[in-house]
Amino acid sequence: MGTVALSAGGPEVGVQGLGCMGMSFAYGPTDADAARATLTRALDLGVTFFDTADVYGAGENEEFLAPFFQAHRGEITIATKFALSIDPNQPDLRTIRNDAPYIRESVDASLRRLGVEHIDVYYMHRRDTSVPIEETVGTMAELVSAGKVGHLGLSEVTAAELRAAHAVHPITVVQSEWSLFSRDVEASVVPAAAALGVGFVPYSPLGRGFLTGSFVQAESELTDDDFRRGQPRFTGDNAASNAALLEPLRTIAAAHGASPAQIALAWVQQQAEVHRLPVVPIPGTRKPTRVEENTAATRIHLTEAELALLEPIAGKVAGDRYADMSFTSAGRD
Repeated sequence: MGTVALSAGGPEVGVQGLGCMGMSFAYGPTDADAARATLTRALDLGVTFFDTADVYGAGENEEFLAPFFQAHRGEITIATKFALSIDPNQPDLRTIRNDAPYIRESVDASLRRLGVEHIDVYYMHRRDTSVPIEETVGTMAELVSAGKVGHLGLSEVTAAELRAAHAVHPITVVQSEWSLFSRDVEASVVPAAAALGVGFVPYSPLGRGFLTGSFVQAESELTDDDFRRGQPRFTGDNAASNAALLEPLRTIAAAHGASPAQIALAWVQQQAEVHRLPVVPIPGTRKPTRVEENTAATRIHLTEAELALLEPIAGKVAGDRYADMSFTSAGRD
């Protein structure tokens, strides 16, 4: 697999990364041994950018990843995030915090859980609009000066927020949802990132699994502890309507001898050419066979005709990507 610099001064990483949230959090029952095997297989295949966050399982995801990260520290780029504070008395209640004391406390806690001395990319996970973003990024810049963090990232920010942040300290990468089902970032955030020389890391590039083509009636097919049961696109009539949108994906997949998931990922990867900026999607999986399938998508190139066939899908998707869009870039733009 090829590599790309996340930005002009950013780390060189595999052109596809790995989202690690589901290895211990959010998507129902997990197999720890299979997840560990997935990490190893991903690295074997050229994946070097691994993404987690302190909120995934209230730190459990970072702790789970720590042995692998420590064993391969010189080969990988570690990305983690702060901003979603969990009340220990109410684990389902999350408060967004971007204040300086919380940031300093969070980075030290992540470093302890990960068992490393340095985080390669440190993201603001969500935006607390009560704190000026200049103040938040100023505090994050102090972490770079202190040697605790290498590069700064922002997640789910608007174009204006990105520009204001970048004026305080160079932002290496923006992370947001971006897929054939979710294209709102193309209106202003992606152009701003391209203009500033900032890379883009699409999370949920497979539409949280919908673009794999594996769902017929998603709501009834998910386990009770799968958080997607509460996502608008996976519920009720929306689920059935969205499942019917995948026929062009299947047609193109058949022509390439590929899976729908591979075509969906190839589309995201190809946005680097379309929008002229580094794009490193982080599909999540906990199965070695899936990471093999996902990374193979980096070798698929879609024709203009195929891109045109896929173009209308996003405009027909039923339901927002979250029940509450206020903490997304689209919700504030």
